[in-house]
Amino acid sequence: MSDSDKAKAKSDQVKGKVKESVGQAVGDEELEAQGRGDQAKGDVRQAGEKLKDAVKHIGKD
Repeated sequence: MSDSDKAKAKSDQVKGKVKESVGQAVGDEELEAQGRGDQAKGDVRQAGEKLKDAVKHIGKD
């Protein structure tokens, strides 16, 4: 996983958590849902990068 891809995935996860927390605090269900979506996007991005790394590692063996 490249550093920029790791950072983007983590950024999506953190941004999503903040949106979700703010949405809960102010009672904005739409903002909460957007936050959960951003977190999921970060999770998927991170999983994809880990898969790429695993495939590269297998190819070297």
